[in-house]
Amino acid sequence: MDDDDDDIPQLSSHTLAALQEFYLEQQQREGMKTSQGFNQYSIGSVEEDWQLSQFWYSDETASCLANEVVVAAGKGGRIACVSAPSVYQKLKEQDGKDFSVCILEYDRRFSVYGEEFIFYDYNHPLNLPENLLPHSFDIVIADPPYLSEECLKKTAETIKYLTKGKILLCTAGN
Repeated sequence: MDDDDDDIPQLSSHTLAALQEFYLEQQQREGMKTSQGFNQYSIGSVEEDWQLSQFWYSDETASCLANEVVVAAGKGGRIACVSAPSVYQKLKEQDGKDFSVCILEYDRRFSVYGEEFIFYDYNHPLNLPENLLPHSFDIVIADPPYLSEECLKKTAETIKYLTKGKILLCTAGN
């Protein structure tokens, strides 16, 4: 019987190179975040978390959606972003003085945005702060995190509670 550790798993050279490249890119992103001129609202300032089913929109798509909700909200309008953090970030980049916006999101990393962050778990669609009154948003943009009927129904319950009537729902179909 051989006591050598021949059974210790090892990465192939290609896999190891890919992993090192990933770590290097991650370090570069972190370096950009800490450099001067970093905008905390830029898409990618908070990394996607695939475990939470997070996939950010491209900059172009987020801009388009943000522009649509600003127009729909109207001057002085209130916008709620439900599970749509990249749209929220793009709205904040606009430094809008003609609208207000909040983000309802499960991922607590977005609490860095202060009072505009509202913890949201679609499993408890109406477990919202008391200051979020029914029908208090001119438009609600939502991108449910999962493509299940249950998730969509529960997110719809939240949307119905929040909106005065305008909805922009972004999701994919099967």
